[in-house]
Amino acid sequence: MAAKAFAPAKINLTLHVTGRRADGYHLLDSLVIFADVGDRVRVESARDWSLDVTGPFAAGLSGGDNLVLRAARMTAGPPARITLDKRLPVAAGIGGGSSDAAATFRALAALDGREVPPGTERLGADVPVCLDPRPRRMAGIGEALSDVPPLPRLHLCLVNPGRPVSTPAIFAALERRGNAAMAAIPAAPDAAALAGWLHHQRNDLEDAARAVEPAVGAVLARIAATRGCLLARMSGSGATCFGLYGAEVEARAAADAIAARHPEWWVTAAASA
Repeated sequence: MAAKAFAPAKINLTLHVTGRRADGYHLLDSLVIFADVGDRVRVESARDWSLDVTGPFAAGLSGGDNLVLRAARMTAGPPARITLDKRLPVAAGIGGGSSDAAATFRALAALDGREVPPGTERLGADVPVCLDPRPRRMAGIGEALSDVPPLPRLHLCLVNPGRPVSTPAIFAALERRGNAAMAAIPAAPDAAALAGWLHHQRNDLEDAARAVEPAVGAVLARIAATRGCLLARMSGSGATCFGLYGAEVEARAAADAIAARHPEWWVTAAASA
């Protein structure tokens, strides 16, 4: 028996840092969507737990203590052989590891009906929102999830300069941690309307990421210069950045232009799932 699950890229359209708890965890307020590009997880019944990592970004991961294996072992079911097809950059600010863990839970549930265990946030703050990948408002340290008004289909150009950034280093470089929360999320009729609202929101980690990794600024400038770009912003703690467009043809043209100029970067067109 075998089962599969898709692990979509998580995109933080906004990321407001609103405070810091006494235990050091930062409080966030973020509008999250998921894209139609991502990793893939396959599970099959086996005598012992194992993990094989394949794909273009397999070299950036260790099979020994991966979030996928940690997630699988949290379940109450029997062992399985797991294959992770790693197509998203590692440490890229698009929830790759958390989405992989969440997909593992879904694949194992499809394999033999086992339930998702409690306490998935212990694996990472993004795991709860990745369990049910759809647009959400994510607050607290990631555990406070709420529905959002219907969003238009969004077309994106995702760009990563191939330089992993350390999330702790980005948070350490923050100059201000008590920022305002997001405004109320509108029911935008199209991408242009949503982009207009997004321009008044923020990713509070972006300036810190630019300071830690100057390539982030170069990527954002390149995206912003493409035709039809409604918004250029960093996702999560970086270094992946996104451009928002009103049409698929614009997002694909932007991706083609950037990839031609920077073949060393990871570049792809995508749409909201």
